[in-house]
Amino acid sequence: MANIAFLGLGVMGYPMAAHLMHKGGHAVTVYNRTAAKAAKWVEQHGGAMASTPADAARDKDFVFCCVGNDDDLRSVTVGPDGAFAAMKKGAIFIDNTTASAEVARELDEAARAAGFGFVDAPVSGGQAGAENGVLTVMCGGEPDTFEKARPVIEAYARMVGLMGPAGSGQLTKMVNQICIAGLVQGLAEGIHFGTKAGLDMEKVIEVISKGAAGSWQMENRHKTMIAGKYDFGFAVDWMRKDLGIVLDEGDRNGAKLPVTALVDQFYKDVQAMGGKRWDTSSLLARLDK
Repeated sequence: MANIAFLGLGVMGYPMAAHLMHKGGHAVTVYNRTAAKAAKWVEQHGGAMASTPADAARDKDFVFCCVGNDDDLRSVTVGPDGAFAAMKKGAIFIDNTTASAEVARELDEAARAAGFGFVDAPVSGGQAGAENGVLTVMCGGEPDTFEKARPVIEAYARMVGLMGPAGSGQLTKMVNQICIAGLVQGLAEGIHFGTKAGLDMEKVIEVISKGAAGSWQMENRHKTMIAGKYDFGFAVDWMRKDLGIVLDEGDRNGAKLPVTALVDQFYKDVQAMGGKRWDTSSLLARLDK
């Protein structure tokens, strides 16, 4: 059993922290910017809550974090009352936020200077993956630090892999989002085309999902897409945040991302339709309007 802190109890962090306690068997202290949510978590799961990231992180073996963006991440780590000022030497900070590779390297450097480890560990699998403890976790960091963190991370994961040094986890998550963006647009266009052609799309998907066109998105989203239901899942606002990180990194490293840039603008159209919190599969709604 390890002493753990978890910072950030959003739709992903809330169940992930619970898996660390119940499946992992660890002692968990939680922190959330809105204290009422931390109090609710403790009421449901036990453990303890802290009033600041520093209070949560003090004397802990591992400190996990899952917040919104680079600025939120800096706030809970190196900002006033941030976790880094309180972490003990030899501890490990595991960041599950989808953020930039730049901030991952920045925080890795700060952690090294303070005498503790850092792993950037963004996740894929969405809210359902977090709730069921079957996320894919893409990690960046030193091999020895990763090997110490891996058994703890596995409490909420189906796949955990070290991709390279600090920042490599974030870069891998960017590849993940690039692939998803193009795939969902293709699926949306396929369903849109088939519907216009008068096909029974349930029957179409039943057949083509078993061939080369099959994907997680097709298996898990085609029914709700056909029904025009999008009020769940990974929000368009979050996807645009992620794609913004991807496009910024592409500008830095010279990668050409024409389809990603185009789909990002399609998601902008969905936002303008009122779909900021719709699932990313709502690209179909833009075609059907």
